[in-house]
Formats: sequence, C-alpha cells, structure tokens
Amino acid sequence: MALLTSRNEQRPSTASDAITTPDQSLTDDLRAIESLTFGHSGRRGTKDTDATGVTSTTSTTGTTDATGTTSTASTTSTASTTSTASTASTSELTRLLFDREGERDRVHRPWQRLIADEAFRHRPGLSPVEQAARSYEWLRMLNASVSRPESLAQDAGRLAGLHEWAAIVDGGGGLCTVASIHYNLFLGSLLDHEGGTRRDLSAFTSMRRVGTFLCTELDHGNDSFALETTAELDPATGGFILHTPSPGAQKFMPNTSTTGGPKTAVVAARLLVEGRDQGVFLFLTPLSDEAGHLPGVRVRRLPFRPGAPVDHCLTAFDRVRLPREALLEAEHGRLGGDGTLNSTLGNRRKRFLRSIRRVTEGKLCMSGAAIGASRAALAIAVRYGRHRHVSGPRAGERIPVDAYRTHHSRLLQALSTAYAMTFLHRSVVSRWEGRTEAEQEDVGRLVAVAKGWITWQARGITVECRERCGAQGLFAVNGLSGFPEYIEGTVTAEGDNLLIWSKAAAELVFHQEAEQAGPVAPPTGAEELGDPRYLRHLLARSEALWQARARAALRQGPAKDPVARWNTTSSAALEMVSDHASLNAADAFLDAVRSADQPQARDLLERLCLLFLLHQVERRTGDLLAHGCMSNEQVRALPAVLDSVTGSLAPHMTSLVDAFDLPAEYLDAVPIANSGSVQLADHAGIAAE
Repeated sequence: MALLTSRNEQRPSTASDAITTPDQSLTDDLRAIESLTFGHSGRRGTKDTDATGVTSTTSTTGTTDATGTTSTASTTSTASTTSTASTASTSELTRLLFDREGERDRVHRPWQRLIADEAFRHRPGLSPVEQAARSYEWLRMLNASVSRPESLAQDAGRLAGLHEWAAIVDGGGGLCTVASIHYNLFLGSLLDHEGGTRRDLSAFTSMRRVGTFLCTELDHGNDSFALETTAELDPATGGFILHTPSPGAQKFMPNTSTTGGPKTAVVAARLLVEGRDQGVFLFLTPLSDEAGHLPGVRVRRLPFRPGAPVDHCLTAFDRVRLPREALLEAEHGRLGGDGTLNSTLGNRRKRFLRSIRRVTEGKLCMSGAAIGASRAALAIAVRYGRHRHVSGPRAGERIPVDAYRTHHSRLLQALSTAYAMTFLHRSVVSRWEGRTEAEQEDVGRLVAVAKGWITWQARGITVECRERCGAQGLFAVNGLSGFPEYIEGTVTAEGDNLLIWSKAAAELVFHQEAEQAGPVAPPTGAEELGDPRYLRHLLARSEALWQARARAALRQGPAKDPVARWNTTSSAALEMVSDHASLNAADAFLDAVRSADQPQARDLLERLCLLFLLHQVERRTGDLLAHGCMSNEQVRALPAVLDSVTGSLAPHMTSLVDAFDLPAEYLDAVPIANSGSVQLADHAGIAAE
C-alpha cells in the first residue's frame, strides 16, 4: 500500500543554500514572495491579501522533495484546476461515507431531503426567544416526516444519522438539541423501561407535548450519581412526592420553559421508601399545559448563552405528586405493592447507570452532530477558497486564495480528519448496534472514547474553517459562525469529554492490553512514510508506550492516597486514550480504503488516509524517535513527505467536499459558498444607504 517512493538520500538543502545560490529566477521569486507577504509592491493593491491573511506562496512547479516525489503545486490555482477525480469517483466516496452497508436510504436520505426545505434556511433579526421557538417549529416539521417516532427512538443508527444532518441547520441551530432530547433522552428512556410500549405515547409522538430530560443539577454535573432531588413513596396513595430539597438540587439547563408548547419530563430522582435511599430512578413528570406550568413546578429561564438557541432553565419541584406509574421500572428496580424494591443490581451506582443508559446513545448522537457540522463547515470553506481571489505574484494578476499552501494545507488536514471522524463513527455505531451483552461495557467505552475524540476534532475543524473565510465567516448568514459555539455543547453534553476519557483511561490502563507490536528495526530511509500500514504501526507503538508509562506511574504512586496515585497516572493515561482513539480512527479509515471499488476513488482516499496518518505521527515523533521506533532520517523527511502529499491532494479538494452530498438548496443559501463576495446588507434585509 506504499504510496511514495524514495531515491538515494542526499543531504537536505537548507534555506541558506537556496538563498545564496546565484539563480535569477529564485531571486525574482523571493522578491515576489516578499511583496505578497508584506504588501510592499506598488504594482497592485493589498486589500484582499490583508483581508484574508495570506502570508506565503506555494513551492515552484516541478521541484523534487526529499522522498524523490515530484511536487506539482504552483502559484496558479490548485483548486481551480479541473479535478482529475471523475464524477464516478466522487459518487464512490459518497457511498463509502454514507452507504457502505446499504443504510443510506434509511439512515441519511430522509434528513438530507428534509433540511433542503426552504423553511430550514437562516432567518435574520430574531431574538433569542424567537430563535428558540423556531427550533420547536423545526422539530414539529421533522416529526411530521417520521412515520413512527417510537421506531426512530429505538434505532441508534437512524438517530445518529438524524443528528449528522440536523446539526447543520442554521449553522448549528437548536433543532438538533431539542430533537436529541425529545427522541433519544425522553422517548428512548420511556421505551427502554418496562411498559414503555404499553404506555400511551400519542401525545409525544404527535408532538402535542414535547419531551425533555432532567438529570443534571446545579451542584451535581459530572457527579450526577450524587444528585439530591427526591421522589418519596407515599404509602397512603402508592404514588410519589417529587421534591427539590435545596437550591443546589435545582435541575440545571433543561428546556423546560413554555416555549415550544406543553412539556413532559423524565426526571432523575432519588427513590425514598420509608426513609431509605434506594438509588436514582427516572420518573415521568408533566411540567406544563396550555395555561402554563403546573402547580409545584418552578421554572426560571437561564441567561442567554451562545450556541444552539434553546430555552435553558433552572427547574425545581415543590412536593409535586406523581402517580404510581410515573416510576420507570425494569430489571434494575421494580417496586412491589408493599414498598419492597426488587432489583437484579444490588449496587445503587449500577442502578443509576442503568436508569440513564440512554446517555450512551446520546454520545453517538453528539458524535454524529459534530461530524455533520464539520463536514458542512468544510464544504463552505473549500468553496469559498475557490471563489475568493487575491493578488497574485504578477502585476494585475488575481488568483484564488486556495492557490496558497498556507490556505489549502490547513483545510486538507481538516478534511482528512473529517473523513477519519466519519469512518470511525460508522464503525462505532455498527459495533454498538451489533453488541452482545458480554460486549456492552467494552463497546460502551469505545463509544465514549470516540465521542471525546470526534467532538474535540470538530472544535478545531470548525474554528479553522471560520478563520479561513476571514471576516466573511463571522456573519451568521454565511453559515459558519455558529458552528464552533454549537460544538462546545457537544463536548460537554452526554458526559464531559475529559471526565469520560478519564473513566476510560482508568479502565484501559490495566483492563485492556494496548496492541503490542514487536520490536522492529527502524529503516533509515523515508520510503516507509508513504505506507499507511507502517504509520498505523507507529500509532500502535505510541499507545503501548503511554500505557506502559501509565501502569508504571500507577504502581509507583503514593500508597493509601487514591487521588494522589491517580494524579501521577492521569496524564500518561489520557495520552494513551488519545492514541487509542486515533488508532481506531486509522483502522476505520484503512478499512474504508480497502472497501473502495472505483480505482480513482481508492487512490484519492488512500492519499487522504496517508495525510491523516502523517499528521497523527507528526506530533508523536519525539517519543517514537526516543524509543527507537523512528529514525533520524524519517523525522527529518516527514515535513517534505507531508508537503508532497498535501500538494497531490490540493487539486481534489472540491471533489472531497462534494462527496459530503450536502443539499444544493442548503449550499445555494450560503452566500460565500457560491460567489465569494456578498452584499451582506441585502441578506440581512437592511436597505443599503
């Protein structure tokens, strides 16, 4: 699978060698570069260059790098060159992204068609409350397109697919958030417990009532197991009294206002029977009707926050009475008529985790949302780079901004990561759907690790895309400015990333062996850097190194002081988890390459996979070199290999984002995705003076 070849290695040329060489063409180019970088030339204006932040040019045509690969990058536009990838190869990339297992029509097309509707376009000038109300209007439109909402709530693949497409609406609008809460956390929790299918769910499936989920409290976020809200069994009626015992026990951030219509919640509360704490269970609790909030339900809106426009609130209960059937029961807890709790789980923590197990599907949903937002941001940024023209090196010349390596290399790195994120997500969803009971814990941990890695990568991608579009990217109408703030929500939702990685780290340190690759004498040449399998091997070595460090630190940590012992271990353990996530992403990417049927698509995807792996190895070279896994020659050659692969992919950026198959109606409504220049006042509905 090697993609690059090498020649007999020579001493690498240095910058001083080049500058002191008496070459008139080089001298002329250096002068042109200086004028482009600092705007000193009087032959052309500098306005566009300043506005886009271009600071460098690409290499000259036909130069040969340290690996012997000829670079074809030039000062003419790389992206404006007609892509050599055919329509067939783009279609094949789309198939690999969305339809490898024939699930596209079921998992993706319905939502893709839905968001193409004009009703889902950006509407300027709305207040935060109006934006939140619009999120519920979209939710009802979505629900009207679903034949059986109960089936959607029980289908992890379709739910995750919904999030991939809903997340791009209005640059990370509130639709994805309220849909996730209603279908996954609310309906999903009801259906996951006994009697869920026997309950009358018609009010929720018809959207006469919106469902919400109340678990996190003001004083209990990552330690929700310690939540304080109580549901006390009333022996006289057989029902429960739901109560908030302290200000810190108020439910934090649920969408419980009257915006969006009447609402019902699933509330996590501590079951008390004759004063005994039986653990945390879920209780079905009506919150409001057409006239407002019900007696005993106290709701206060929280201040506006950037990101998805949702009606976040503080919610408390003042001795609210619930019927016996409000308790959601299953094997983890059934309450007998005499108040005796029968459970297959003697541990209260395990009962709590069983009660809120929908959070695992929620992690898949957050991963899907982050991936969808990343792909949309990349599609906009790449299209903008083709249309936005800046000063070229010759008098009067105008060239696309994506002609410059400083521009397109960052987007290509983000593209390779977005493909890796997508393939990892597909693999994890498949494993979750096909898991056995014995695999539940291991696959659940993989879901958590993937969620952390994917959402953190999405943060970097969406910020990069916004930045590459300059000031134009700051305007909401251009579809990018809301994504970074929206992604912050996915980082925290369904388990803060650092917390879930810390939990995974503790489990992986001793309970799962990192892949042990045998010692291999590192080659002295650079040819292996063109082999994705070799780079994947280096990632596996890095994970094993960090696991060994973490194990040693844990054993040698302070005795009888668990916090101090973990503190000495956690840094290495978290690095191990990071490598574990990257390795799983690499494996999913390589599997997709092997699945490609169309030769051009296979070649393009293989080079993109190579770029992803090179960047992954790049930040680990110090460790790998120190432990004899890489040679000095390889480390020195790596930047040139990266540059060569980047140059070979630059002409294909449009094909790579076209494969994301975003609705034309969506992209047509994003001004900078089309012309590269927009009269923003017109789109804001403001008459130009």
